[in-house]
Amino acid sequence: MTKRTRKVGVTGKYGTASWGLIMSGLWVIIMRFMRFSVMVLPCMEVTQHARYTCTFCGKDSVKRTAVGIWNCRSCKKVIAGGAWTVSTTAAATVRSTIRRLREINEA
Repeated sequence: MTKRTRKVGVTGKYGTASWGLIMSGLWVIIMRFMRFSVMVLPCMEVTQHARYTCTFCGKDSVKRTAVGIWNCRSCKKVIAGGAWTVSTTAAATVRSTIRRLREINEA
């Protein structure tokens, strides 16, 4: 079972980054991690635990099973995608390029 959080949000799951000032370079890393954990981690958590629409059956039943592996519970299809979302921006670019080249060859 995963760790639960209360009102502290993501900080309760990953902990605070207040280790103290050891070196000047380390303090910069600590501050960057604190900003990352407050601003970016909640977005990643929401997107990776959300349900997505299956491109094969059209139902909202695609869930993430592992990093980059997405499973549709309705039609039992396994989809390779991004780490946090089903489709990445690079994959969308490749799909549109392939579609455009296919239309050029058919015409």
